[in-house]
Order: sequence, then C-alpha cells, then structure tokens
Amino acid sequence: MADDQEKTEEPSSKKIDDARKDGNVPKSQDTSAFVTLVVALVAFLALLSWIEARVVYLYLYYQSLIGTEITKEATLQISIITFREIIFTVIPLSLAVAIAGILANVMQTGFIFTTKPLMPDLSKLDPMKGLANLFSMKKAVETIKILLKVGIILWVCYYFLLSFTKELPTVIYFPLYEQLAWLKHKMIILVSVILLLFLILALADLFYVRFTYFKSLRMSKQEIKDEYKQMEGDPKIKAKIRQIQMQMTRKRMMQEIPQADVVITNPTHYAVAIRYNQDKEAAPKVIAKGTDFVALRIKEVAMNYNIQIVENPPLARELYKKCNLGDIIPENLYKAVAEVLAFVYKSSKKPR
Repeated sequence: MADDQEKTEEPSSKKIDDARKDGNVPKSQDTSAFVTLVVALVAFLALLSWIEARVVYLYLYYQSLIGTEITKEATLQISIITFREIIFTVIPLSLAVAIAGILANVMQTGFIFTTKPLMPDLSKLDPMKGLANLFSMKKAVETIKILLKVGIILWVCYYFLLSFTKELPTVIYFPLYEQLAWLKHKMIILVSVILLLFLILALADLFYVRFTYFKSLRMSKQEIKDEYKQMEGDPKIKAKIRQIQMQMTRKRMMQEIPQADVVITNPTHYAVAIRYNQDKEAAPKVIAKGTDFVALRIKEVAMNYNIQIVENPPLARELYKKCNLGDIIPENLYKAVAEVLAFVYKSSKKPR
C-alpha cells in the first residue's frame, strides 16, 4: 500500500492538461527575461536613428525658445511637444519589449488562457500558511538561485572591468576619437559576455524549472488507477455492464430458437440453431449459438419446441467459429447446411 502512495510515476497527459487549465505551467522567468533583454537591445539598436532624431528635434526646439517669454500658453505648448516626442521615442521600444515578453512565455508554455488564477482564494489570507510558504524549501531554493545569479554576474563584470582599467594608463594618451573607439570596443565585449552569461543561466533555469514542474506532478500508482477509472469507468462496473448485456443477448437468442429449422451440435460442446425463410432471406441464418452450458440450454429449448437436432461436429464447429448471431452462413458451407436442411425437411415433412 505504501508503494502505491509514493509518487514515482510520470504524470499522465490528463494530469498535465488539468494543471494547464489551472494556470500551472513550467515557466522560467530567467528565460523570459533573457529573450526580452535581447529583443530590447536589438530594438534599441534598430531604433537608434529614430531616437537620435527625436532627441535632436527636442534639442533644437529648446534652443529656439531662448529669449522667448515664458507664459502659461508657452509652458503648455512646451509640455505637449516634450510629452509627444518622449511618447514617440518610447512607444516603439516598449511595444517591441512587450511583444518579446509575450512570445517568450508562449514559446515556453504554448498559448494558454485561463481566469482560474484570478479567482479569489481565501486560503491565501491565512497568515500561518503565508509564513509556511515564506520559509518553505521552494522559497529557500529561489533565494539561493537569486544570490548565485547576482554573485556570478557581479564577479564576471568585476573581472572584466578590472582588466579594462589596467589599460587606462595607456588609453589616456590616445586621441579622443581612439579613446571613444576603445570604449565602444570594451562595451561590446562586456555586453556580449553578459548576454552569454544570461543565456547560460536562462537555459539552466529552464531545465531546472521543467524538471521540478514535472516532478511536482508525479503520480502514485493509486492515483493513476483512480484517474483511469474516471476516464474509462470502473472495470468492475464495466464488467457488470458486459455481463448484463450478455444476459440480455442470450435471453433474446433463446427466444429466437423456436423459429429455428434445425440445431446442429458437436454433440455436447457446440450447438448452432439455423433458420431458413426462403421468402425473406437469401440463405440460411444463424439465430442462436453457444458452447457447453449454453449449448445444452439451446438443445433443451429445441427439444421443448420439437426442433430437430442433428449431430455434425465439423459443421457445428465451423458455424460457431465463422458466424455471429444474425449472420448468413458463408458460401463455403452452403452445401453442408443444405444437406442438413434437406434431411430435416424430408424426415419431418416440414415445408421448405
């Protein structure tokens, strides 16, 4: 029983789907932040000319105001133009970052829309549960992750900046243009290293988040059994339904036997009842069949209604194996069945 309660089994597709419906998905914040950072950097470089044009426009506009009397109307106009240019500068970059954030989440979890996380949960107001969550193992791991990431990033930045400062005694003697080129080169190196570091941390966090997510959804053997019962129905109930269906089918089958022309037997293990109505049926039809106990019942009903019983073991076995209830007999058995029916009609003087 203890083994059944241990969550050792991988989560089923239904368990994962139910978690997604609840808004519980494996999402790495570091991966989303990295994608957003890269897109923001690319967007900034692509919009650099546009940003520069807006800044120059504002500079020239402010320069043109030198000597202008500052009135209420002038202040309002300056505020409107300044706000407009700032909006035109920020909106393209903000849109790119917002779209990148959405795409980063969709790439990790796929498109999902649920309002369940927004539903009020009074249990979240429990101070004891809040304290337990605050000092939980999950929070401790998250804190350690943050400290490690910040520590690694600061150490790498310090290492490279320290190596750059060693070159300053030489750089200060460079012309201004070469100093700016040196500064640009070092900035590119530093940004590239930081981006590479962020990528490594993001991938590590992504694998860790997915691992812990699927581990948290693991199921016990009993949970898998219960889920299967919910999806497919209780096997005991299904077996009972099949038993009832078989009983009903057998009852209808027994009611059909009085219409049979002959019952062909094995003689004890098989019994097949044949009916042939030339006006309605193109060939003889199997209206009842069974083995062992059911075969005995078929023969008992046949005897009660004076239905002739013919022993023909090979034919009885073939009819039982190849025909279902209500089936016309196969063509390869026409001759054998016809001989039996002819014998029955001749011996009983039954009309054909």
